[in-house]
Amino acid sequence: MSDQTVTAPGAAGHLLERARWAARAYASYSASDVDRIVRAVADVAHAHAQKYAEWAVRETGFGVVEHKVRKNQACSRGIVDTYVGQDFVTPRVRIDDKIVEVPRPAGVVLALTPSTNPVATVFFKVILALMTRNAVVVSPHPMAKECCHDAAQLLARAAVEAGAPDGIVQSIAEPTIPLVEALMGDVRTNVILATGGTGVVRAAYSSGNPAIGVGPGNVPVLVDATADVRAAAQRLVESKAFDNSVLCTNESVLIAEEAIADKLVREMERAGAAVLSPDDAQRLRDYMFPLGRLNVDVVGKDASWIAQQAGIRVGPRTQVLVAPFATAVPEEPLTHEKLSPVLGLIRVPDASTGIATARAIIRIAGAGHSAAIHSADPGTVMRYAAEVPVLRVSVNVGNSTGSSGLDTNLAPTMTIGTGFVGRSALGENLQPKHLVDWTRIAYNADPAEAMPAYAGLSPWSEHRTPVPAYPVPSNDQRAATAVPSAVDAVVDRLGGSGDAAFREQVRRLVVEELSHLIKG
Repeated sequence: MSDQTVTAPGAAGHLLERARWAARAYASYSASDVDRIVRAVADVAHAHAQKYAEWAVRETGFGVVEHKVRKNQACSRGIVDTYVGQDFVTPRVRIDDKIVEVPRPAGVVLALTPSTNPVATVFFKVILALMTRNAVVVSPHPMAKECCHDAAQLLARAAVEAGAPDGIVQSIAEPTIPLVEALMGDVRTNVILATGGTGVVRAAYSSGNPAIGVGPGNVPVLVDATADVRAAAQRLVESKAFDNSVLCTNESVLIAEEAIADKLVREMERAGAAVLSPDDAQRLRDYMFPLGRLNVDVVGKDASWIAQQAGIRVGPRTQVLVAPFATAVPEEPLTHEKLSPVLGLIRVPDASTGIATARAIIRIAGAGHSAAIHSADPGTVMRYAAEVPVLRVSVNVGNSTGSSGLDTNLAPTMTIGTGFVGRSALGENLQPKHLVDWTRIAYNADPAEAMPAYAGLSPWSEHRTPVPAYPVPSNDQRAATAVPSAVDAVVDRLGGSGDAAFREQVRRLVVEELSHLIKG
Protein backbone atom coordinates (compact mmCIF):
# COMPACT_ATOMS: atom_id res chain seq x y z
CA MET A 1 0.00 0.00 0.00
CA SER A 2 1.45 3.34 -0.98
CA ASP A 3 1.62 5.97 1.75
CA GLN A 4 0.03 9.23 0.70
CA THR A 5 0.55 12.29 2.83
CA VAL A 6 -2.34 14.62 2.11
CA THR A 7 -2.29 18.11 3.53
CA ALA A 8 -3.86 20.59 1.10
CA PRO A 9 -7.64 20.81 0.55
CA GLY A 10 -7.08 20.35 -3.19
CA ALA A 11 -5.46 16.97 -2.52
CA ALA A 12 -8.68 15.67 -0.91
CA GLY A 13 -10.06 14.90 -4.35
CA HIS A 14 -7.13 12.65 -5.25
CA LEU A 15 -7.46 10.75 -1.99
CA LEU A 16 -11.20 10.27 -2.39
CA GLU A 17 -10.88 9.25 -6.04
CA ARG A 18 -8.45 6.55 -5.01
CA ALA A 19 -10.81 5.44 -2.24
CA ARG A 20 -13.75 5.37 -4.66
CA TRP A 21 -11.77 3.20 -7.08
CA ALA A 22 -10.91 0.80 -4.27
CA ALA A 23 -14.51 0.74 -3.01
CA ARG A 24 -15.82 -0.18 -6.47
CA ALA A 25 -13.38 -3.08 -6.73
CA TYR A 26 -14.01 -4.27 -3.16
CA ALA A 27 -17.79 -4.21 -3.66
CA SER A 28 -17.48 -7.30 -5.89
CA TYR A 29 -15.65 -9.40 -3.27
CA SER A 30 -17.18 -12.57 -1.86
CA ALA A 31 -17.97 -13.32 1.77
CA SER A 32 -14.90 -15.54 2.10
CA ASP A 33 -12.69 -12.78 0.65
CA VAL A 34 -14.04 -10.29 3.16
CA ASP A 35 -13.63 -12.70 6.06
CA ARG A 36 -9.99 -13.32 5.09
CA ILE A 37 -9.20 -9.60 4.85
CA VAL A 38 -11.03 -8.63 8.04
CA ARG A 39 -9.34 -11.35 10.08
CA ALA A 40 -5.91 -10.35 8.78
CA VAL A 41 -6.50 -6.71 9.72
CA ALA A 42 -7.97 -7.58 13.13
CA ASP A 43 -5.04 -9.87 13.91
CA VAL A 44 -2.41 -7.24 13.13
CA ALA A 45 -4.35 -4.62 15.10
CA HIS A 46 -4.61 -6.94 18.11
CA ALA A 47 -0.90 -7.74 17.92
CA HIS A 48 -0.07 -4.02 18.13
CA ALA A 49 -2.59 -3.13 20.86
CA GLN A 50 0.11 -2.46 23.46
CA LYS A 51 2.29 -0.38 21.14
CA TYR A 52 -0.53 1.95 20.17
CA ALA A 53 -1.89 2.22 23.70
CA GLU A 54 1.51 3.48 24.85
CA TRP A 55 1.81 5.77 21.83
CA ALA A 56 -1.65 7.28 22.36
CA VAL A 57 -0.97 8.11 26.02
CA ARG A 58 2.44 9.53 25.14
CA GLU A 59 1.11 11.70 22.30
CA THR A 60 -2.13 12.96 23.87
CA GLY A 61 -1.38 12.82 27.60
CA PHE A 62 -4.81 11.22 28.12
CA GLY A 63 -5.72 8.00 29.87
CA VAL A 64 -4.12 4.81 31.15
CA VAL A 65 -2.06 2.48 28.98
CA GLU A 66 -3.44 -0.81 30.33
CA HIS A 67 -7.00 0.38 29.79
CA LYS A 68 -6.26 1.54 26.25
CA VAL A 69 -4.78 -1.89 25.57
CA ARG A 70 -8.10 -3.44 26.54
CA LYS A 71 -10.01 -1.05 24.27
CA ASN A 72 -7.63 -1.71 21.36
CA GLN A 73 -8.09 -5.45 21.79
CA ALA A 74 -11.86 -5.13 22.09
CA CYS A 75 -11.95 -3.06 18.91
CA SER A 76 -9.86 -5.51 16.90
CA ARG A 77 -10.36 -9.23 17.45
CA GLY A 78 -13.18 -8.42 19.86
CA ILE A 79 -15.21 -6.88 17.06
CA VAL A 80 -14.60 -9.88 14.79
CA ASP A 81 -15.63 -12.28 17.57
CA THR A 82 -18.79 -10.27 18.23
CA TYR A 83 -20.03 -10.52 14.65
CA VAL A 84 -18.75 -14.01 13.81
CA GLY A 85 -21.34 -15.79 11.70
CA GLN A 86 -23.03 -12.55 10.62
CA ASP A 87 -22.86 -12.04 6.87
CA PHE A 88 -23.02 -8.54 5.36
CA VAL A 89 -22.01 -9.75 1.87
CA THR A 90 -24.14 -12.70 0.75
CA PRO A 91 -27.66 -12.03 -0.62
CA ARG A 92 -30.43 -13.03 1.79
CA VAL A 93 -33.48 -14.98 0.57
CA ARG A 94 -36.78 -14.55 2.43
CA ILE A 95 -38.81 -17.33 0.85
CA ASP A 96 -42.07 -16.70 2.74
CA ASP A 97 -42.01 -12.99 1.86
CA LYS A 98 -40.83 -13.64 -1.71
CA ILE A 99 -38.06 -11.09 -1.22
CA VAL A 100 -34.37 -11.31 -2.01
CA GLU A 101 -32.08 -8.80 -0.33
CA VAL A 102 -28.80 -7.88 -2.04
CA PRO A 103 -26.26 -5.95 0.09
CA ARG A 104 -24.99 -2.64 -1.24
CA PRO A 105 -21.99 -1.09 0.53
CA ALA A 106 -22.04 2.61 1.34
CA GLY A 107 -18.88 3.22 -0.71
CA VAL A 108 -16.36 5.64 0.78
CA VAL A 109 -16.52 6.10 4.56
CA LEU A 110 -14.89 9.18 6.09
CA ALA A 111 -13.98 8.24 9.66
CA LEU A 112 -13.39 11.17 12.00
CA THR A 113 -11.63 9.95 15.16
CA PRO A 114 -11.21 11.68 18.55
CA SER A 115 -8.18 12.38 20.71
CA THR A 116 -9.66 10.68 23.78
CA ASN A 117 -10.09 7.19 22.29
CA PRO A 118 -7.87 7.53 19.23
CA VAL A 119 -6.45 4.23 18.04
CA ALA A 120 -9.34 2.13 19.38
CA THR A 121 -11.67 4.22 17.22
CA VAL A 122 -9.41 3.80 14.19
CA PHE A 123 -9.40 0.02 14.67
CA PHE A 124 -13.16 -0.02 15.23
CA LYS A 125 -14.18 2.07 12.22
CA VAL A 126 -11.72 0.49 9.80
CA ILE A 127 -12.84 -3.04 10.68
CA LEU A 128 -16.53 -2.13 10.43
CA ALA A 129 -15.90 -0.59 7.01
CA LEU A 130 -14.00 -3.63 5.78
CA MET A 131 -16.67 -6.01 7.10
CA THR A 132 -19.20 -4.26 4.89
CA ARG A 133 -16.95 -3.89 1.79
CA ASN A 134 -16.42 -0.16 2.12
CA ALA A 135 -13.31 1.92 1.61
CA VAL A 136 -12.38 4.11 4.57
CA VAL A 137 -10.47 7.37 4.92
CA VAL A 138 -9.34 8.09 8.48
CA SER A 139 -9.23 11.71 9.61
CA PRO A 140 -7.60 11.74 13.06
CA HIS A 141 -7.82 14.45 15.68
CA PRO A 142 -4.72 16.68 15.42
CA MET A 143 -3.75 15.83 19.01
CA ALA A 144 -3.53 12.14 18.10
CA LYS A 145 -2.55 12.35 14.43
CA GLU A 146 0.75 10.47 14.67
CA CYS A 147 -0.45 7.32 16.42
CA CYS A 148 -3.68 7.22 14.42
CA HIS A 149 -2.01 7.73 11.04
CA ASP A 150 0.57 5.07 11.79
CA ALA A 151 -2.13 2.64 12.95
CA ALA A 152 -4.23 3.27 9.84
CA GLN A 153 -1.21 2.67 7.60
CA LEU A 154 -0.53 -0.60 9.41
CA LEU A 155 -4.10 -1.78 8.84
CA ALA A 156 -3.98 -0.66 5.21
CA ARG A 157 -0.88 -2.76 4.53
CA ALA A 158 -2.46 -5.78 6.20
CA ALA A 159 -5.62 -5.39 4.13
CA VAL A 160 -3.76 -5.15 0.82
CA GLU A 161 -1.50 -8.08 1.69
CA ALA A 162 -4.64 -10.13 2.37
CA GLY A 163 -6.00 -9.24 -1.09
CA ALA A 164 -7.91 -5.98 -0.64
CA PRO A 165 -7.62 -3.27 -3.32
CA ASP A 166 -4.88 -0.70 -2.90
CA GLY A 167 -6.37 2.42 -1.31
CA ILE A 168 -9.09 0.59 0.63
CA VAL A 169 -7.75 2.16 3.86
CA GLN A 170 -6.19 5.62 3.77
CA SER A 171 -5.34 8.21 6.39
CA ILE A 172 -4.56 11.91 6.66
CA ALA A 173 -1.12 12.52 8.10
CA GLU A 174 -1.61 16.27 8.70
CA PRO A 175 -5.30 17.02 9.37
CA THR A 176 -6.39 20.63 8.98
CA ILE A 177 -9.82 22.22 9.20
CA PRO A 178 -9.92 23.19 5.49
CA LEU A 179 -8.84 19.69 4.46
CA VAL A 180 -11.38 17.92 6.65
CA GLU A 181 -14.13 20.29 5.47
CA ALA A 182 -13.18 19.52 1.87
CA LEU A 183 -13.38 15.78 2.55
CA MET A 184 -16.73 16.09 4.34
CA GLY A 185 -18.29 18.16 1.56
CA ASP A 186 -16.99 16.18 -1.42
CA VAL A 187 -19.60 14.19 -3.37
CA ARG A 188 -17.24 11.22 -3.40
CA THR A 189 -17.67 10.85 0.36
CA ASN A 190 -20.64 8.52 0.82
CA VAL A 191 -20.99 8.63 4.59
CA ILE A 192 -19.25 10.43 7.46
CA LEU A 193 -18.73 8.71 10.81
CA ALA A 194 -18.29 11.64 13.19
CA THR A 195 -16.95 10.80 16.63
CA GLY A 196 -15.77 13.88 18.49
CA GLY A 197 -16.98 17.15 19.93
CA THR A 198 -20.27 18.86 19.19
CA GLY A 199 -18.64 21.17 16.63
CA VAL A 200 -17.27 18.26 14.61
CA VAL A 201 -20.62 16.46 14.61
CA ARG A 202 -22.53 19.58 13.57
CA ALA A 203 -20.05 20.22 10.76
CA ALA A 204 -20.56 16.65 9.53
CA TYR A 205 -24.34 17.04 9.53
CA SER A 206 -24.00 20.36 7.69
CA SER A 207 -21.71 18.96 5.01
CA GLY A 208 -24.47 17.92 2.62
CA ASN A 209 -23.38 14.28 2.78
CA PRO A 210 -24.95 11.49 4.86
CA ALA A 211 -23.47 11.54 8.35
CA ILE A 212 -23.70 9.41 11.47
CA GLY A 213 -22.84 11.59 14.43
CA VAL A 214 -23.11 11.27 18.17
CA GLY A 215 -23.91 13.58 21.05
CA PRO A 216 -22.00 14.30 24.26
CA GLY A 217 -22.33 12.15 27.35
CA ASN A 218 -23.14 13.28 30.89
CA VAL A 219 -24.08 10.07 32.62
CA PRO A 220 -26.20 10.08 35.78
CA VAL A 221 -25.96 6.99 37.97
CA LEU A 222 -28.56 6.18 40.62
CA VAL A 223 -27.78 3.92 43.58
CA ASP A 224 -31.04 3.07 45.34
CA ALA A 225 -31.78 1.51 48.72
CA THR A 226 -32.03 -2.02 47.28
CA ALA A 227 -28.54 -1.99 45.72
CA ASP A 228 -25.60 -4.12 46.77
CA VAL A 229 -23.78 -1.08 48.13
CA ARG A 230 -20.31 -2.59 48.40
CA ALA A 231 -20.42 -3.94 44.85
CA ALA A 232 -21.84 -0.66 43.56
CA ALA A 233 -19.05 1.33 45.22
CA GLN A 234 -16.34 -0.90 43.75
CA ARG A 235 -17.85 -0.75 40.28
CA LEU A 236 -18.26 3.02 40.41
CA VAL A 237 -14.64 3.62 41.36
CA GLU A 238 -13.33 1.17 38.78
CA SER A 239 -15.51 2.73 36.08
CA LYS A 240 -14.52 6.31 36.88
CA ALA A 241 -10.85 5.34 36.98
CA PHE A 242 -11.05 3.38 33.71
CA ASP A 243 -8.74 5.17 31.26
CA ASN A 244 -9.11 8.23 33.51
CA SER A 245 -12.72 8.65 32.36
CA VAL A 246 -12.07 9.63 28.74
CA LEU A 247 -14.87 7.37 27.49
CA CYS A 248 -18.03 9.42 27.05
CA THR A 249 -19.89 6.62 28.84
CA ASN A 250 -18.18 7.29 32.18
CA GLU A 251 -20.41 8.28 35.11
CA SER A 252 -20.67 12.04 35.65
CA VAL A 253 -23.08 12.49 38.58
CA LEU A 254 -23.75 9.98 41.37
CA ILE A 255 -27.29 10.13 42.78
CA ALA A 256 -27.41 8.29 46.11
CA GLU A 257 -30.60 7.43 47.98
CA GLU A 258 -30.25 8.82 51.51
CA ALA A 259 -30.84 5.46 53.21
CA ILE A 260 -27.58 4.04 51.83
CA ALA A 261 -25.60 7.22 51.06
CA ASP A 262 -23.31 7.15 54.11
CA LYS A 263 -22.46 3.48 53.61
CA LEU A 264 -21.88 4.08 49.90
CA VAL A 265 -19.44 6.89 50.64
CA ARG A 266 -17.50 4.72 53.11
CA GLU A 267 -17.30 1.84 50.65
CA MET A 268 -16.15 4.13 47.85
CA GLU A 269 -13.39 5.49 50.08
CA ARG A 270 -12.27 1.92 50.79
CA ALA A 271 -12.26 1.27 47.04
CA GLY A 272 -9.96 4.22 46.30
CA ALA A 273 -12.14 7.33 46.13
CA ALA A 274 -11.56 10.57 48.02
CA VAL A 275 -14.83 12.23 49.08
CA LEU A 276 -14.15 15.95 49.34
CA SER A 277 -15.21 18.42 52.00
CA PRO A 278 -17.34 21.42 50.93
CA ASP A 279 -14.25 23.64 50.91
CA ASP A 280 -12.24 21.21 48.78
CA ALA A 281 -15.20 20.71 46.47
CA GLN A 282 -15.22 24.48 45.89
CA ARG A 283 -11.47 24.47 45.18
CA LEU A 284 -12.10 21.75 42.63
CA ARG A 285 -14.88 23.78 40.98
CA ASP A 286 -12.65 26.83 40.79
CA TYR A 287 -9.86 24.87 39.10
CA MET A 288 -11.95 22.66 36.81
CA PHE A 289 -14.51 25.21 35.68
CA PRO A 290 -12.88 28.65 35.43
CA LEU A 291 -15.29 31.11 33.83
CA GLY A 292 -17.94 28.37 33.83
CA ARG A 293 -16.21 26.18 31.24
CA LEU A 294 -14.33 22.91 31.67
CA ASN A 295 -10.59 23.34 32.00
CA VAL A 296 -9.40 20.93 29.29
CA ASP A 297 -6.13 20.39 31.16
CA VAL A 298 -7.98 17.90 33.38
CA VAL A 299 -9.18 15.68 30.54
CA GLY A 300 -7.80 12.17 30.91
CA LYS A 301 -5.55 13.05 33.85
CA ASP A 302 -5.43 10.98 37.03
CA ALA A 303 -7.20 12.01 40.24
CA SER A 304 -4.05 12.74 42.25
CA TRP A 305 -2.73 15.11 39.59
CA ILE A 306 -6.04 16.99 39.40
CA ALA A 307 -6.20 17.28 43.20
CA GLN A 308 -2.66 18.64 43.34
CA GLN A 309 -3.41 21.26 40.68
CA ALA A 310 -6.54 22.30 42.57
CA GLY A 311 -4.68 22.62 45.89
CA ILE A 312 -6.38 19.60 47.48
CA ARG A 313 -4.55 17.03 49.59
CA VAL A 314 -5.42 13.42 48.88
CA GLY A 315 -3.62 10.11 49.22
CA PRO A 316 -1.24 9.04 46.43
CA ARG A 317 -3.38 6.01 45.61
CA THR A 318 -6.56 8.02 45.12
CA GLN A 319 -8.29 6.93 41.91
CA VAL A 320 -11.43 9.11 41.96
CA LEU A 321 -12.42 12.48 43.41
CA VAL A 322 -16.02 12.65 44.65
CA ALA A 323 -17.39 16.17 45.03
CA PRO A 324 -20.74 16.59 46.84
CA PHE A 325 -23.19 19.27 45.75
CA ALA A 326 -26.73 20.22 46.73
CA THR A 327 -28.84 21.08 43.69
CA ALA A 328 -28.99 19.69 40.13
CA VAL A 329 -29.16 22.94 38.16
CA PRO A 330 -27.15 24.12 35.12
CA GLU A 331 -25.39 26.75 37.23
CA GLU A 332 -23.76 23.97 39.26
CA PRO A 333 -20.52 23.06 37.40
CA LEU A 334 -20.45 19.56 38.86
CA THR A 335 -23.60 18.64 36.95
CA HIS A 336 -21.71 18.91 33.64
CA GLU A 337 -19.54 16.38 31.77
CA LYS A 338 -16.00 16.21 33.16
CA LEU A 339 -14.04 13.60 31.09
CA SER A 340 -11.84 13.00 34.12
CA PRO A 341 -12.00 10.84 37.28
CA VAL A 342 -14.14 13.42 39.07
CA LEU A 343 -17.65 12.44 40.15
CA GLY A 344 -20.35 14.79 41.39
CA LEU A 345 -22.44 13.47 44.31
CA ILE A 346 -25.99 14.45 45.24
CA ARG A 347 -28.19 12.81 47.89
CA VAL A 348 -31.92 12.24 47.41
CA PRO A 349 -34.62 11.09 49.86
CA ASP A 350 -35.99 8.28 47.68
CA ALA A 351 -35.75 6.56 44.32
CA SER A 352 -38.51 8.67 42.74
CA THR A 353 -36.61 11.84 43.55
CA GLY A 354 -33.47 10.14 42.24
CA ILE A 355 -35.15 9.50 38.90
CA ALA A 356 -36.29 13.12 38.71
CA THR A 357 -32.74 14.24 39.50
CA ALA A 358 -31.33 12.05 36.74
CA ARG A 359 -33.79 13.68 34.35
CA ALA A 360 -32.54 17.08 35.46
CA ILE A 361 -28.93 16.05 34.80
CA ILE A 362 -29.79 14.89 31.28
CA ARG A 363 -31.67 18.14 30.59
CA ILE A 364 -28.39 19.94 31.32
CA ALA A 365 -26.39 17.73 28.91
CA GLY A 366 -26.24 14.18 27.60
CA ALA A 367 -29.69 13.76 26.05
CA GLY A 368 -30.10 10.37 24.39
CA HIS A 369 -26.73 9.07 25.55
CA SER A 370 -26.46 6.82 28.62
CA ALA A 371 -27.47 6.37 32.24
CA ALA A 372 -26.66 3.77 34.88
CA ILE A 373 -28.41 2.35 37.93
CA HIS A 374 -27.45 0.03 40.76
CA SER A 375 -30.62 -1.60 42.04
CA ALA A 376 -32.25 -4.95 42.78
CA ASP A 377 -35.75 -3.62 42.05
CA PRO A 378 -36.84 -4.21 38.41
CA GLY A 379 -39.73 -1.79 38.87
CA THR A 380 -37.33 1.03 39.72
CA VAL A 381 -35.06 0.08 36.85
CA MET A 382 -37.99 0.12 34.43
CA ARG A 383 -39.20 3.54 35.62
CA TYR A 384 -35.65 4.87 35.42
CA ALA A 385 -35.28 3.69 31.81
CA ALA A 386 -38.71 4.98 30.82
CA GLU A 387 -38.39 8.43 32.39
CA VAL A 388 -34.73 9.36 31.86
CA PRO A 389 -34.34 10.36 28.17
CA VAL A 390 -31.40 8.14 27.20
CA LEU A 391 -31.12 5.16 24.85
CA ARG A 392 -29.03 2.83 26.99
CA VAL A 393 -29.21 2.10 30.72
CA SER A 394 -26.62 -0.20 32.25
CA VAL A 395 -27.59 -2.03 35.44
CA ASN A 396 -25.24 -3.15 38.22
CA VAL A 397 -22.13 -2.55 36.12
CA GLY A 398 -19.66 0.28 35.61
CA ASN A 399 -21.08 2.40 32.84
CA SER A 400 -17.73 3.20 31.17
CA THR A 401 -17.54 -0.38 29.98
CA GLY A 402 -21.29 -1.06 30.29
CA SER A 403 -22.88 1.25 27.76
CA SER A 404 -19.88 0.87 25.44
CA GLY A 405 -20.57 -2.87 25.29
CA LEU A 406 -17.29 -4.06 26.82
CA ASP A 407 -18.93 -5.48 29.98
CA THR A 408 -22.51 -5.95 28.73
CA ASN A 409 -24.02 -7.62 25.67
CA LEU A 410 -24.64 -4.30 23.95
CA ALA A 411 -22.73 -3.98 20.68
CA PRO A 412 -19.11 -3.08 21.53
CA THR A 413 -18.46 0.35 20.12
CA MET A 414 -16.49 3.58 20.23
CA THR A 415 -19.44 5.48 18.71
CA ILE A 416 -22.58 5.95 20.83
CA GLY A 417 -25.72 6.99 18.99
CA THR A 418 -28.04 9.36 20.85
CA GLY A 419 -31.07 9.06 18.56
CA PHE A 420 -33.78 11.61 17.96
CA VAL A 421 -33.71 12.99 21.50
CA GLY A 422 -29.96 13.63 21.18
CA ARG A 423 -30.19 15.03 17.63
CA SER A 424 -28.36 12.03 16.16
CA ALA A 425 -29.08 9.95 13.07
CA LEU A 426 -28.08 6.86 15.07
CA GLY A 427 -29.97 5.49 18.07
CA GLU A 428 -27.81 2.42 18.71
CA ASN A 429 -24.18 1.62 19.30
CA LEU A 430 -22.55 1.84 15.85
CA GLN A 431 -22.46 -1.59 14.17
CA PRO A 432 -21.58 -3.03 10.74
CA LYS A 433 -25.23 -3.04 9.72
CA HIS A 434 -25.23 0.75 9.72
CA LEU A 435 -22.73 0.85 6.83
CA VAL A 436 -24.62 -1.26 4.31
CA ASP A 437 -27.91 -0.84 2.43
CA TRP A 438 -29.94 -3.67 0.96
CA THR A 439 -31.49 -3.71 -2.50
CA ARG A 440 -34.72 -5.69 -2.20
CA ILE A 441 -36.01 -7.81 -5.04
CA ALA A 442 -39.74 -8.17 -4.37
CA TYR A 443 -41.96 -10.62 -6.24
CA ASN A 444 -45.70 -10.43 -6.74
CA ALA A 445 -47.42 -11.32 -3.44
CA ASP A 446 -50.09 -13.33 -5.27
CA PRO A 447 -49.63 -17.00 -4.21
CA ALA A 448 -50.20 -18.00 -7.82
CA GLU A 449 -47.01 -16.15 -8.80
CA ALA A 450 -44.04 -18.33 -7.89
CA MET A 451 -40.62 -16.99 -7.01
CA PRO A 452 -37.79 -19.03 -8.53
CA ALA A 453 -35.03 -20.49 -6.39
CA TYR A 454 -32.28 -18.07 -5.41
CA ALA A 455 -30.48 -20.24 -2.87
CA GLY A 456 -26.75 -20.26 -3.55
CA LEU A 457 -26.86 -17.45 -6.09
CA SER A 458 -24.46 -14.56 -5.60
CA PRO A 459 -23.34 -11.76 -7.93
CA TRP A 460 -19.91 -11.67 -6.27
CA SER A 461 -16.83 -13.73 -7.12
CA GLU A 462 -13.74 -14.99 -5.32
CA HIS A 463 -10.66 -12.75 -5.58
CA ARG A 464 -7.57 -14.91 -5.29
CA THR A 465 -5.33 -12.99 -7.71
CA PRO A 466 -3.66 -9.64 -7.04
CA VAL A 467 -5.81 -6.61 -7.57
CA PRO A 468 -4.48 -4.22 -10.25
CA ALA A 469 -2.73 -1.22 -8.76
CA TYR A 470 -4.57 2.07 -8.61
CA PRO A 471 -4.21 3.61 -12.10
CA VAL A 472 -1.99 6.66 -12.21
CA PRO A 473 -2.74 9.57 -14.59
CA SER A 474 -1.39 9.21 -18.12
CA ASN A 475 0.74 12.33 -17.70
CA ASP A 476 2.35 10.99 -14.54
CA GLN A 477 5.87 9.70 -15.16
CA ARG A 478 5.03 6.65 -13.05
CA ALA A 479 2.37 5.62 -15.58
CA ALA A 480 4.91 4.19 -18.00
CA THR A 481 5.89 1.46 -15.55
CA ALA A 482 3.16 1.26 -12.90
CA VAL A 483 0.27 -0.17 -14.92
CA PRO A 484 2.27 -2.57 -17.15
CA SER A 485 4.08 -4.05 -14.16
CA ALA A 486 0.78 -4.50 -12.32
CA VAL A 487 -0.72 -6.23 -15.38
CA ASP A 488 2.31 -8.47 -15.81
CA ALA A 489 2.03 -9.52 -12.16
CA VAL A 490 -1.56 -10.61 -12.73
CA VAL A 491 -0.66 -12.42 -15.97
CA ASP A 492 2.08 -14.34 -14.14
CA ARG A 493 -0.38 -15.41 -11.44
CA LEU A 494 -2.81 -16.60 -14.12
CA GLY A 495 -0.18 -18.89 -15.60
CA GLY A 496 0.62 -16.87 -18.66
CA SER A 497 4.40 -17.22 -18.37
CA GLY A 498 4.73 -20.00 -20.95
CA ASP A 499 3.57 -19.71 -24.56
CA ALA A 500 4.00 -16.12 -25.81
CA ALA A 501 0.73 -16.07 -27.76
CA PHE A 502 -1.23 -17.37 -24.79
CA ARG A 503 0.48 -14.85 -22.53
CA GLU A 504 -0.51 -11.99 -24.84
CA GLN A 505 -4.11 -13.21 -24.97
CA VAL A 506 -4.28 -13.32 -21.15
CA ARG A 507 -2.66 -9.91 -20.99
CA ARG A 508 -5.33 -8.41 -23.27
CA LEU A 509 -8.07 -9.86 -21.07
CA VAL A 510 -6.49 -8.39 -17.94
CA VAL A 511 -6.10 -4.96 -19.55
CA GLU A 512 -9.73 -5.08 -20.71
CA GLU A 513 -10.91 -5.98 -17.19
CA LEU A 514 -8.81 -3.19 -15.69
CA SER A 515 -10.33 -0.76 -18.19
CA HIS A 516 -13.83 -1.76 -17.07
CA LEU A 517 -12.86 -1.27 -13.43
CA ILE A 518 -11.54 2.22 -14.09
CA LYS A 519 -14.57 3.28 -16.14
CA GLY A 520 -17.08 1.62 -13.78
